[in-house]
Amino acid sequence: MIFHKQMFLSFLFFLMAIKVSCQVIDTVKVTEFGVKPNSYQNASKGISEALKKCSGRKNVVVQLPGGRIDLWPEDSVKKEIYISNATESDTLSKIKNIGFFFDHLKNVTLDGNNTLVVLHGKMISFALFNCENIEIKNLQFDYERPTMSEATVVWVSPSAVKLKIHPDSKYFIENGKIGFYGEGWKSNSHHTIALDQQNRMHYSSFEPFLKSKAIQQENREVLFEGDFSKDKYKTGDVLSIRDTYRDNCGGFITLSKDVVLSNIKMHFMHGLGIVSQFAENITLSKVVVAPRENSGRVIASFADCFHFSGCKGKILVTDCKTSGAHDDAINVHGTHLKITEISGNKKIKVQFMHHQTYGFEAFFAGDSISFVSPKTLKTIVFGKVKSAKLISKKEMELVLENEISEKIKIGDVIENITWTPEVTIRNSRFERTNTRGILLTTRRKIRIENNIFYRTGMHAILIADDASNWFESGSVADVTIQNNTFEECAYNSGTVINIAPENHELVKGYFVHHNIRIQENTFTVLDKSILSARSTDGLFFSNNTINQSDLVGEVSNEDAFKLTACKKVVIKNNTFNTHWKPKIATFNMMNFDIKTNIK
Repeated sequence: MIFHKQMFLSFLFFLMAIKVSCQVIDTVKVTEFGVKPNSYQNASKGISEALKKCSGRKNVVVQLPGGRIDLWPEDSVKKEIYISNATESDTLSKIKNIGFFFDHLKNVTLDGNNTLVVLHGKMISFALFNCENIEIKNLQFDYERPTMSEATVVWVSPSAVKLKIHPDSKYFIENGKIGFYGEGWKSNSHHTIALDQQNRMHYSSFEPFLKSKAIQQENREVLFEGDFSKDKYKTGDVLSIRDTYRDNCGGFITLSKDVVLSNIKMHFMHGLGIVSQFAENITLSKVVVAPRENSGRVIASFADCFHFSGCKGKILVTDCKTSGAHDDAINVHGTHLKITEISGNKKIKVQFMHHQTYGFEAFFAGDSISFVSPKTLKTIVFGKVKSAKLISKKEMELVLENEISEKIKIGDVIENITWTPEVTIRNSRFERTNTRGILLTTRRKIRIENNIFYRTGMHAILIADDASNWFESGSVADVTIQNNTFEECAYNSGTVINIAPENHELVKGYFVHHNIRIQENTFTVLDKSILSARSTDGLFFSNNTINQSDLVGEVSNEDAFKLTACKKVVIKNNTFNTHWKPKIATFNMMNFDIKTNIK
């Protein structure tokens, strides 16, 4: 009997091996659909047709030819899309032009073969809708004309400034006034950030140039004659100028599962970065957001680099780099929607509140929700969704499984707690941003490990939660920030790490955030401000090394640690290689709420 059983198992394994070997990988070559590398011809139609061939097939590899291919809006896939944090509230069309459109595909790999894809006009590089097990790898994206204009300050005087305009920045001078334009667009506003010679970014202004007389010089140099006596432009500064209107994103992943982006380079993204919206299990490995080498440009992203809104499962960002963004490197959050109507039949209406976030389904049947007070951010009760539908671009109607508690009232907000992800961010570098490195709010496990934060203008890490401004939810319960390097961050404002829930009313005994461990990190600081925290239960800052930057000038009188309404705080066993002694400021706390060996 034993012999026959062994024979049967061997035969079974043999059949399984045959089955695996018979799973032939289909190969789709875009060159068979008219895509010609280095031809500078519009490849949009060929790319679209190649991806359509993947529908209904399994284990497909789509191969790009290498070299350069160009995509124009003409013949590209067009789809109305509402993108979290990047949909302006107006009557203009929300139809986007998409370079690579993955629609209801499964088990597909796009192998870029290191192809450079150059986008024209305003386009989304790639978009995934209702897909599963997709990998995009070995690919570069750039814009022929980035929507970011750049100019270097050549020299400065109180009555004149000379700028050298970057070759990729199209401009005109009309009646002595300068303007910027691109392929099918012209700037209507001029939001400006300056990059100085110390690789630091600061808010600036282009207004003095718009009020001055522009005179064309040789070699793309423009002389501006006017009053610059009150301005702080410096020779060598690079001014980056954009219209603030967000009408696009770099990449878009929605209602999709098990997506991997590997060895991808995003050299410019318009509107917002790579946005994952109600997606599950997203991996970004060796994804670089930075200008092309030797391009001479300094900005690669119009706003955030990696943005995750309402996702679930596991988010992994590993071995990535961001360099040159007008906003945050990474933002992970949910969305609070406000209750506008309560019916007696277990029905409520909720509304998107921020003008750049609306138009998509934020709840689904079976989702668990938290009813939250917008002033205190305290959960009132929990509930479960029986059915959900989008009844307008800014409203959803939900039917709940149980009767609505009398504690709930119009004006409260709700958070979808089913769509909250576990997040790991490791082995990555974040630099050249005027704002923050990582914004992160999710109630599941968070690990931020072995990263380098280099000269972020504001907080390197911000843990927020609000129901009055951006309406980005929610609370955190398990955070480890370990073995990271924070190099001269928060030079514009704030502390290096900021735990700042926007609970405008404190409730005694209630804490928005819980269990945050900051340990074994190295801080090189410009100022005393290291950590601020509010409404946190369980905050540990231990075994960190704090060094003094050589660039420091006049140190402010700020305290190294500022704590408001926190509990179970431990600040111990840290090494301060600074010429000042750290101090801790506490508010709405008792002595027993903190343990420290700082005197």
